[in-house]
Amino acid sequence: MFAIVRTGGKQYRVAAGDKIAVEKIDGEAGDTVSLGDVLLAGDGGEVKDAKGLTVSAEIIAQTRGEKVIVFKKRRRHNYRRRNGHRQSLTLLRILAVGEAKKAAPKKEAAPKEEAKAAPAADAPKTEAAPKKAAAPKAEAAEKAPAEKKPAAKKAAPKKEA
Repeated sequence: MFAIVRTGGKQYRVAAGDKIAVEKIDGEAGDTVSLGDVLLAGDGGEVKDAKGLTVSAEIIAQTRGEKVIVFKKRRRHNYRRRNGHRQSLTLLRILAVGEAKKAAPKKEAAPKEEAKAAPAADAPKTEAAPKKAAAPKAEAAEKAPAEKKPAAKKAAPKKEA
């Protein structure tokens, strides 16, 4: 099965096992990313519905492309500028082309909350330092508008007779 995927403003034809170089995607080597913008899908010569399809890929490496020389010249004006550019790329290995699988992270989140609460109950209680009153802040806020001075007025321009 193959799919046409859009990422980084470009379109790529991918199938499971392919390696492609796309514009930089956040992540480190070994991370798995999902390319959700599938434009077309097919199997052999048949075109299939692309709704709900995602392409999962593994990041192989973050790299940079070849250097491109940008040379500007305006003839007869002694104007020449030479500049170089290397595009940041991400190398991807396509793992699977298929429907999106919905995971249930909510079940995993509940035990983590319990684990965080348990050590706090076992820890010995310590006295907290007394908090300062918030009244000085309120007084400072009230004084600030009174201290503002109006902007100086500009003199009217003189008329010439």
